[in-house]
Amino acid sequence: MTAPSTRRAPRRETLNIRIRRSDRGLIDQAARAVGKNRTDFVLDAARKAAEEALLDRVVFTADRTAFAKFRAMLDAPPLPNERLRKAMRTPAPWDRG
Repeated sequence: MTAPSTRRAPRRETLNIRIRRSDRGLIDQAARAVGKNRTDFVLDAARKAAEEALLDRVVFTADRTAFAKFRAMLDAPPLPNERLRKAMRTPAPWDRG
């Protein structure tokens, strides 16, 4: 008698997209250039784009009192100190000759 086969759930889900042949060729060429297969290349690119899109939407929540204190700190001029004076005397990189 043979043991019943235990079928494992797939580790990945399927995502189907329709693209132009030229786009697929470009993706394949780029994937080969970095030593990845098409799936891993597209998944990495999509994951990075998703993370960037979500990171650009950071939500800051605070009650009115905390938010007012936060705004006051942002609006207050910095206190003079030696590091600030040095930064103000240092030419910007694009102004250096």
